[in-house]
Amino acid sequence: MPRDILLKTDRLTKEFSGVRVLNEINLEIRRGEILGIIGENGAGKSTLVKILNGTYTPTYGQIYFEGQPVQIKDTSVAKRLGISMIPQEFNLIPELNVYENVFLGQEYQRGPFLLDTRRMRAKTRELLRELNTTISPDEKIQNLSVAGKQMVEIAKAIAQDCKLLIMDEPTTVLTAPEVETLFELMRRLKQNGVTIIYISHKLKEVREICDRVLILRDGDFVSLDPADSLDLRTMANRMVGREVGTILPPKVTPSEEVILEVAGLTVSGLVKEVSFQLKKGEILGFAGLRGAGRTELAEAIIGVRKKTAGRISIAGHERRINSPVDAVRNRIAYLSEDRQGIGILTNFELAKNVTLVSLPKYFRFLINPAVEKKRAEYYVDTFGIKTGSVYTRVEYLSGGNQQKVSLAKSLDPAPLIFIVDEPTRGIDVNAKREVYHFLHELVESGISCILISSELEELVGMANRVAVMREGSLVGILEGDQITEEEIMYYATGVTGGVSA
Repeated sequence: MPRDILLKTDRLTKEFSGVRVLNEINLEIRRGEILGIIGENGAGKSTLVKILNGTYTPTYGQIYFEGQPVQIKDTSVAKRLGISMIPQEFNLIPELNVYENVFLGQEYQRGPFLLDTRRMRAKTRELLRELNTTISPDEKIQNLSVAGKQMVEIAKAIAQDCKLLIMDEPTTVLTAPEVETLFELMRRLKQNGVTIIYISHKLKEVREICDRVLILRDGDFVSLDPADSLDLRTMANRMVGREVGTILPPKVTPSEEVILEVAGLTVSGLVKEVSFQLKKGEILGFAGLRGAGRTELAEAIIGVRKKTAGRISIAGHERRINSPVDAVRNRIAYLSEDRQGIGILTNFELAKNVTLVSLPKYFRFLINPAVEKKRAEYYVDTFGIKTGSVYTRVEYLSGGNQQKVSLAKSLDPAPLIFIVDEPTRGIDVNAKREVYHFLHELVESGISCILISSELEELVGMANRVAVMREGSLVGILEGDQITEEEIMYYATGVTGGVSA
């Protein structure tokens, strides 16, 4: 094997319950390169890298590392070889501090029985400073935002010297400046001889940062080419195996009827006197940088967070919403950005997740399993969820299919108002298209949507109006020709706009 090859796979294959999800992958990864891996959800990307980091064992096939055949039986073997991974879904312990998570299982010791907590705190602070974040090493994980948790995962992966760093969707919850900071770090690691595998659905980022791009489809090898030889359309077409149609549907014109009115809503220290109206059949976008208060506003509306001031009216009638149960009762649904945190129960079956919020509909002294099954099958067909059965546990589904299950769960109670927070986080271009067209169908039917997104292109293409938040305040609502990526950023960063009246 040539010395410039760090890792090689020979006919690497993985099956789950007789279903082949990775099919005889032959691959050579060079030392000091950034290799991009792209493909639709369920293409086999995460399965491949989970084999390389010891989470899964292959059904058959061989891995060679630094010229030697290896059996990566678990993640501890991978770490000894010098393989680290930043997972797509967080693998952190909420009750522990940041530094304790960063060094979990690889703690610095002071003597045979004592931990060197001072050194671990100092190293964690250094790693976080390198990532341009102000997170304290002593902060509890449970107090961090989704983006903050991602930064901790990155710090955890680079805390120990590694030869191969695997990044599975690391930028899905990061702002543009944070992404650039991460890319600068990746370039420095590459210069130091570290090899990086980079999985992402953001094709522009893949083309910008990667040296070569591997494309998988339905578990099969499709192509491996220099990144600069591929344009975005070619990449997308190879991923889905056909010409990709229009991603964004046309906008639906809403009625003038106000379905939701929020007046002076305040959450202590997080949201400041936010007021807005949502019309029937409208998509109202919410933009802002990380920490702007968009998710906190949504959580206050559905009663997850305590409101210190403000009122909420639905169809002209003031409502008290102090819990998610109150929100469901008032026909408000919420799709969380934290898919595995509060979105779905991954150790539950698909069918039980679908009916989780709307369980009373299926309950007559006992839950009617036949009705529950039929409803789950309806959503499997409607959303094109790839699963062997409605009784498959959700943890075995791909990220995109998990997101579709979360969508189904949110919609099963038949809401009038649907709040979606980062609905396309971590899903591929074709799955995004499905989500966009589904939201289009919802508003066509008269349902009103609040779309919280960090994807400016998404907001510009989908929203009838865009509300921009900054530091907990609503600083402007853009309409018509005002809705551009540039104008949104001007308001989000404070170049334009003040606090909305």
